[in-house]
Amino acid sequence: MPDSLTAALAESIVASRPEADAAAMAAARLACVDFFACALAGSRDPTVAILRAALGDTQGRSPVIGSARPADPQLAALLNGYAGHVLDYDDVHASVRGHPTTVIVPALLAALEPEAPPSAEAFLAAYLVGLETMAHLGRAIGPAHYERGFHATATLGPLGAAAAIAHLRGFSAETTGIALGLGATQAAGLRLQFGFDAKPLHAGLAARNGLIAARLAEAGLSGAPESLDGPNGFLQAYGFGEARPERVREGWGAPWQILRPGLTLKAFPCCTAAHPVALAGLAFHREGFRDLTRATITFPPGGDAALVIRAPRTGIEARFSPEYILAAALVDGAVRLDHFDARPVRADLAVMAARVTRRHDGSAPRLSSDPATRFVVVEIADAQGRTARRRVDGLPGLDDADAKFRDATAGSDILQGVPDLVRSMRDAGDLARLLQLLAQP
Repeated sequence: MPDSLTAALAESIVASRPEADAAAMAAARLACVDFFACALAGSRDPTVAILRAALGDTQGRSPVIGSARPADPQLAALLNGYAGHVLDYDDVHASVRGHPTTVIVPALLAALEPEAPPSAEAFLAAYLVGLETMAHLGRAIGPAHYERGFHATATLGPLGAAAAIAHLRGFSAETTGIALGLGATQAAGLRLQFGFDAKPLHAGLAARNGLIAARLAEAGLSGAPESLDGPNGFLQAYGFGEARPERVREGWGAPWQILRPGLTLKAFPCCTAAHPVALAGLAFHREGFRDLTRATITFPPGGDAALVIRAPRTGIEARFSPEYILAAALVDGAVRLDHFDARPVRADLAVMAARVTRRHDGSAPRLSSDPATRFVVVEIADAQGRTARRRVDGLPGLDDADAKFRDATAGSDILQGVPDLVRSMRDAGDLARLLQLLAQP
């Protein structure tokens, strides 16, 4: 095995054959159904049109999800990545501590060459390699990267997207290493943008930058051959002293990261860290609680790092407010897309959210990629003097994306065949039929 981490990762990317693992490929298909649900729904968000107009609506041949007008590859990658993440409804991965699919799939779609289309199975295998790359880098970079303010979707995404394209297009290990470096040098994105339109822009930029990195490497542009290694390398520069470079090599594809710890498909269109709070609130609602005089949400240390909003003004900000999410679940018995749009938050939910406090259990392990470190405890009291307490461990997810897809596409007759096609597609013709369906306005 090469001494260089970059070379070792590049060789793993080139040598990977995830298509031989039936379980991993089935998980990739499920992830794609979920992503297309999120991106089709997200394509209707008004900010997508703003983005397209502001960046120059250049015609091209790359598919734009939810639009009959294709765009040039870079713009298409950015738009599709943005649309997939704009509702904060897309999947999350514990090792990444971010959202891999909304970066990797848009980059791969933009990298397709109509004159030499890959098979659908090759597309899915490349997606798995991209996810594996993001996950191993997420494990290696350490928790301080996220906790010091970086958004891992944005910083790890260009490398994962570049790796996926490198695998799809059959790059050599040397060219793959250069592509990783060109992705690493474009890594950027700050968590301070959570609650603003700039957060989904992170996903779009990561997809676009990964595409640029792969294309430039393929064209012969030079770059540092050892971008992950040494004191000036990506892991040390972004790891704040907590990087564990050996994790880049450990356990590649054994099992694939999409299987363990696995992707979490979101049941609610808000920040994943608040999903256990939503589950607790819905349970209280079923038990007859409709209001509260006070409530406390307890997290492990670092468990609410992404939940940066305590008193949201709009539904967009509210995606990152466990106080608001608890109030919505209690009052409405649901946590829906319309709770998180651009309108000002409802007055009744704002009043109730203001009665919620949060704390940290200092005796608990610090939140990490180990799902066992994630929990919330919610304690409430209502005006009738009743109290209740509920603990939710781990991260709740969604097993079947079909209902989510139907809801996201408003039961569209044209699009209803997409989930079955994704689950069965094999060859280039199947992939072409999928792209035709996704281009429905």
